[in-house]
Amino acid sequence: MHKHSLLVALLLAAASATVQAAPSAATQREISGLMQALERSGCRFQRNGSWHDPAQARSHLQRKYDYLLKRDLVDSSEQFIERAASRSSISGKAYRVACPGSAEQDAATWFLAQLRQLRETGHQARE
Repeated sequence: MHKHSLLVALLLAAASATVQAAPSAATQREISGLMQALERSGCRFQRNGSWHDPAQARSHLQRKYDYLLKRDLVDSSEQFIERAASRSSISGKAYRVACPGSAEQDAATWFLAQLRQLRETGHQARE
């Protein structure tokens, strides 16, 4: 009986280790809204010393987000900003955003402001 209990416990542990939680639907909408805000912003996005247009930036961040999702490493919009949209995972250098009529700023600051705006207006983009 003891061997059976141990086997069941091991099987349950293995099964739970393979189940990955996905971000909630609300979080997915927020992250989508952040991506849309970037793409529609007219802002330039700097990574590793090179400037990119909003569509290129969105594409890059989407790849990073997909990578994090596959590894169950993003549960919240704040984690997306911290782990994908703030800095290069290769160089560690902070991403920057330069928008028309505004001072250049760290991407994390820009994305957190966009997230606050999404939450305040209750408008979370749906794609």
